[in-house]
Amino acid sequence: MKSPSFRAIREHQKLNHFPGSFQIGRKDRLWRNLLKMQARCGKKEFNFFPQSFILPQDIKLLRKAWEEGASHQKWIVKPPASARGIGIQVIHKWSQLPKRRPLLVQRYLHKPYLIGGKKFDLRIYVYVTCYDPLRVYLFKDGLVRFASCKYSSSMKSLSNRFVHLTNYSVNKKNTEYKSNSDETACQGHKWALKALWSYLTQKGVNSEAIWEKIKDIVIKTIIASEPYVNSLVKMYVRRPYCCHELFGFDIMLDENLKPWILEVNISPSLHSNSPLDVSIKGQMIRDLLNLAGFVLPSMDSMVSSPDSALKEKPKAAPEHFIAEKMKKAYYLTQKIPDQDFYSSVLDILTPDDVRILVETEDEYSRRGQFERVFPTHISMRYLRFFEQPRYFNILVTQWELKYYLNKHKGNCHLRAWHSHLTMHVKGVLPAFDQRC
Repeated sequence: MKSPSFRAIREHQKLNHFPGSFQIGRKDRLWRNLLKMQARCGKKEFNFFPQSFILPQDIKLLRKAWEEGASHQKWIVKPPASARGIGIQVIHKWSQLPKRRPLLVQRYLHKPYLIGGKKFDLRIYVYVTCYDPLRVYLFKDGLVRFASCKYSSSMKSLSNRFVHLTNYSVNKKNTEYKSNSDETACQGHKWALKALWSYLTQKGVNSEAIWEKIKDIVIKTIIASEPYVNSLVKMYVRRPYCCHELFGFDIMLDENLKPWILEVNISPSLHSNSPLDVSIKGQMIRDLLNLAGFVLPSMDSMVSSPDSALKEKPKAAPEHFIAEKMKKAYYLTQKIPDQDFYSSVLDILTPDDVRILVETEDEYSRRGQFERVFPTHISMRYLRFFEQPRYFNILVTQWELKYYLNKHKGNCHLRAWHSHLTMHVKGVLPAFDQRC
């Protein structure tokens, strides 16, 4: 849906996309935005994607990289907006470069980690419930998708899609393809992510360390889309909870077990072709819908016309509104803020603060098998990657830092603030469902 069309979403409706999420969902935009982050924040922090070129505009840069590379280098060519492996090919000669444009050309990860001689990738399910404050969840299980023929680095094998591509939609056409109906079994050409972690652990690999690196990649990639999405949400979306999005991150492990991002899908397949798919995707969707929740609309919004302007929340008393604006400005304009300064954001909570913290805590209590990766008690280190600081990101990360070891105490503190403010500022706070 085009961004201006989001205006039509009513207060009681929820759409499964954010405006502007194609900034990481299209392959060309993903690489452009990650390159921008790399230039701004340094290669050390953003070194998890292969060297990429977008044609026709990068043709000279590609030619230079091609000529400077080794004689037997491989490149993978992808249409920027296709899915299911359509139009993807691996090449090694300049003459093999397709004439059609636009085109994404990437340095091929030619030394993948192999299991049973085959390459594979990981489908990681990432759920974003809100962009301001940013709230990101990872589902604890996922899918491992294998190529259906043994990997070969030979130039003669490059045209064999069953060797070099891991897409299920490609490999299911191979007569050698073996399905897997057991989520605990390490067999066939599709495994559960948890089965892979068990397999690697038995091999002496620290699978938890790989998972932590994947979380880091996910957070940084979502942050790369954040300025675009937030500006469009503020422009076209009535209420923040009118949008939510499930992303399918495709990750590959190289021979050193370093994770690399291949692409991000903004409409990941939810087809369930086997008991394994049903088990993983079914549980994931159940937990996702519980997380999504449902916000009861006000009577005013139900009778108002679809085009009437709706404010994000009922208006607070003027003095509270001014105090909120002043507090936000104070925490966003400090030149060199330190932890002591940031922690003081929790000293006095405004109605806006309490509303955001209540939403965040209530949502967290419904997470099921999802793991929240932002905000957490270590999220302060990620705030420097945002193009512009967001007050609510500071607020929720400081809350996590203070109460992550004692959620009960935090919820009691929040309930006390909620009661205090409800008495003084009628009609601006949601009901608080956390029990003390």
